[in-house]
Amino acid sequence: MKRSLIVLALLIVAVMAGVGGYVYSKQPTRQGTQTLANLQGSVTVRYDERGVPHIRAGNEADLYRALGYVQAQDRLFQMEMMRRLARGELAEVLGPKLLETDKLFRSLRIRERAADYVAHMDHESATWKALQAYLDGINQYQAGHPSPLEFDMLGITKRSFTAEDSVSVAGYMAYSFAAAFRTEPLLTYIHDRLGSDYLKVFDLDWQPRGALNLADSDWQHLGALARLSDQALADNGLPQFEGSNAWAISGSRTQSGKPLLAGDPHIRFSVPAVWYEAQLSAPGFELYGYHNALSPMAFLGHNLDFGWSLTMFQNDDLDLIAEKTNPDNPNQVWYHGQWVDMTRSEQQIAVKGQEPVTLTLHRSPHGPIINSVLGDNSGTTPIAMWWAFLDTDNRSLEGFYELNRADTLAKARAASSKVSAPGLNIVWANAKGDIGWWAAAQLPMRPPGVNAGMILDGSTQEGDKLGFYPFSANPQEENPARGYVVSANAQPVSPTGMEIPGYYNLPDRGQQLNAQLSDNSVKWNVTNSQALQLGTTTAFGPRLLAPLLPVLREVVKDPAQLQLVEQLAAWKGDYPLDSTSATLFNQFLFNLAEAAFHPKLGDALFKTLLSTRVIDAALPRLAASADSPWWDGQRADTVKRAWDNSLSHLKATFGDDPTQWQWGKAHTLTHGHPLGSQKPLDQIVNVGPFAAPGTHEVPNNQSANIGPAPWPVTYGPSTRRLIDFADAAHALTINPVGQSGVPFDAHYSDQAQTYIEGGYEQAHFTDEEVTANTRGTLKLLPAR
Repeated sequence: MKRSLIVLALLIVAVMAGVGGYVYSKQPTRQGTQTLANLQGSVTVRYDERGVPHIRAGNEADLYRALGYVQAQDRLFQMEMMRRLARGELAEVLGPKLLETDKLFRSLRIRERAADYVAHMDHESATWKALQAYLDGINQYQAGHPSPLEFDMLGITKRSFTAEDSVSVAGYMAYSFAAAFRTEPLLTYIHDRLGSDYLKVFDLDWQPRGALNLADSDWQHLGALARLSDQALADNGLPQFEGSNAWAISGSRTQSGKPLLAGDPHIRFSVPAVWYEAQLSAPGFELYGYHNALSPMAFLGHNLDFGWSLTMFQNDDLDLIAEKTNPDNPNQVWYHGQWVDMTRSEQQIAVKGQEPVTLTLHRSPHGPIINSVLGDNSGTTPIAMWWAFLDTDNRSLEGFYELNRADTLAKARAASSKVSAPGLNIVWANAKGDIGWWAAAQLPMRPPGVNAGMILDGSTQEGDKLGFYPFSANPQEENPARGYVVSANAQPVSPTGMEIPGYYNLPDRGQQLNAQLSDNSVKWNVTNSQALQLGTTTAFGPRLLAPLLPVLREVVKDPAQLQLVEQLAAWKGDYPLDSTSATLFNQFLFNLAEAAFHPKLGDALFKTLLSTRVIDAALPRLAASADSPWWDGQRADTVKRAWDNSLSHLKATFGDDPTQWQWGKAHTLTHGHPLGSQKPLDQIVNVGPFAAPGTHEVPNNQSANIGPAPWPVTYGPSTRRLIDFADAAHALTINPVGQSGVPFDAHYSDQAQTYIEGGYEQAHFTDEEVTANTRGTLKLLPAR
């Protein structure tokens, strides 16, 4: 027995040692020397206490090659999954459950657009050379090191990364903004089947009833496409771009006398987080940047002279167009007065554990037919897609290469003008005293009277594009007299006064920021700017409740419940962790939407409505419209039913005592890894949960979907940055999780607690401070 126990103990030790050695072999190397082919000279990479690399090279090619190498150390699995999602290749490693997602992304034609884009790039340009050096660094790391743990688990075979992969990921970014897939089928259904009166709560100017006359099967399958689109973005543990805050304040309004830049792009939370921080230093070039997977150019960044942040423009750059088919030839559509053939192609989708699946794709003169992704269930009416990503020059890579070097207003403006899709607001400042913002996108000219918010009729000229407006017509400001610019995804105004269709956020968040920034008694610095970024209050909740409070006071009879009504009446619309009013309001918000919209829409369309931005605007208008047809003549009864259902659900979920319904219990953040939906892997690769303050449409935009409690947070600030150009070397920053995407690495989740508590870290910039905070130095040497 004693000998058996000794043998068993030795076996356990051996297994543990083996597992430990295996895990250790997957960890990044941040100390020592490595040889790298194609380097012209040695490169020094100093890693600070957060695992951020500070890269110094003798030339740009070496700099970008080293960036690719060190980013691959930390994020190779993220790179692999991002390109697979964008190119429709997930089923090859995740199995048949991802087949429909692959079909969707194949139908978007991102792969073909990426190949065409790369073929037409100037291969002698600085942008191309930077991209090639960066990809070479990634591929050299991948070829010379063990596969990430996730590669082994999923059976992923290594293959080189290409420029087409980088452009495809840019296409995914553009698609993740595209709300049209979820919104246009829903609202066109309401328009055609319920009537224009039902659209008043959405504040849209619609054509008379009956524009398309689609069949029941068409509406069902368009609804399925909307749900697939939402699910593809939400269920894969990969970042989706959602919203953002950014502002720049001139020196006349700051304590230091120099401009101050703030930014926090709102992106779906994931492990690893979307941004990879790195300081790049080469002769004539210095930047502390935030990089997306497979992009050598920083999408956010600063140095001692200038910096910028981004918000999402949210212009409508995708139109859905219902085609009229020839009764005698279903492969022909009516276009400009004649029957025109659609083109046809086939692609093979590899599926893990199964034979490849053949996908047949069609294209009309308006664009790809996107409902064919549903196969036999696609309905009888082909729906074409016009998308700016496919149909503009889209020199975004070149634009960001130049923006990384734009130290003047003129250079920043010129760089911004090259960004086409996705549409972005670029908020910029420099140490000389300039501030500005530009809405960067190529805005299409649609025929007069066309409402881009609905499915268009392809048998007419509704789906045509008459060209593009010049960049000078885009919304923009430079050095305004008020002394600041602010962007928070609300609808902007063109200098020409033209309408800019889009799926914009409510104005409340922007109004809250503007109200505080416009206070001339305040001199801004990084301390009071932190409080502004972390704000958890807007007028949205009280604004929605105001017209319903008299109804609630009339229909609620129980004294204890009336106390809760009065508690809501006194609520300021704030979302700290200990608030119970926030919990009660959000549950009531869902039950009100359910009571009003669900009976007319049914399960599937109601779920789609909750995934759109238009629900946010519709609910306050519904509350204020006593005669809306959505009430069905029973407003008081509907409000009472919503109230009763809210209390019933909260009691069942959190107990009978309303003082225990704290927001921090109901509203939590878990950072999800692509493999984190599987038990017990969720305990290893996911990070959280954390009690989360804030909510949708407050500055600290920790957002959850409208639904019943509890509310898992889905997206929020992907970083928070503050740069005072009087002391840009001490900018503040934070990563929601950690710099590394390698499980068990020290920097996998080391910033998560600081982030959720509203803390900041310092971005080290000067050589002295980088040296003082260096925790490891990696030397990359040319291969001889």
